[in-house]
Amino acid sequence: MSTFPYRLVATDLDGTLLRADESVSERTRAALVAASEAGAAHIIVTGRGVPWTRHILDDLGYEGIAVCGQGAQVYHAGEDRLLTSLTLDRQLAGLALSKIEAEVGPLALAASRDGLEGEVLIGPGYRNQEGPLPYVPYEDPAELWAAPLTKLYIQHPTLTDDELTLIARETVGGLVDVVLAGPGIVEIVPLGLTKATGLSIAARRLGVKAAETIAFGDMPNDIPMFGWAARGVAMANAHVELKAVADEVTGSNEEDGIAVVLERLLRS
Repeated sequence: MSTFPYRLVATDLDGTLLRADESVSERTRAALVAASEAGAAHIIVTGRGVPWTRHILDDLGYEGIAVCGQGAQVYHAGEDRLLTSLTLDRQLAGLALSKIEAEVGPLALAASRDGLEGEVLIGPGYRNQEGPLPYVPYEDPAELWAAPLTKLYIQHPTLTDDELTLIARETVGGLVDVVLAGPGIVEIVPLGLTKATGLSIAARRLGVKAAETIAFGDMPNDIPMFGWAARGVAMANAHVELKAVADEVTGSNEEDGIAVVLERLLRS
């Protein structure tokens, strides 16, 4: 029997573990089970808040700890409770938003509210991705700020995601952090918050070190997670910024890229 070299397998969801139809292939499921049987825990680390993640965890039979909301929420799936939850300072977020709009003009907005049942609010003009994930449309801007938030989403009518992210970071870098989490998904989150923040908290609870972790991802918001883990593996479909810092590039999320790596490690 070979010895699996890691005690923790950290996977992003969208564009990484999930295929385009939000399913996890049988091959990837089997590889994760085999890694678990070899002594490695699997932990999901996603930008999605808990309400948009829970149904996937249920489908996987996942009862451990998951990191949600770009690291803001450390969630115990088996107990259906938040172990930690960090919210976005709404006054700072409002100030940051006004500064960005002063640079680039009006933005379309959405937001994730805090909590196990936190709603995702979608404002006028915001291009929401098609799919089954629930959201609540709003018209009155006051609704956006009426309850604690984990993040804001911003979109611009003409700037690309990369352009908007760069300008926003340069404009409000000392107030909040700005991350590119997926196509059309530029987020404003608390200053200093990253996936590595939540992953390190979860790993300590599991008694696992960064040096014992392999991480898989596809977008720039996974860069801090790659920096924390011993090995970072980018999917073939990953953003160029993540590929630039990855230790390895595997197949795409549609090509069982996670399974390809885990199977090789299990054979070695």
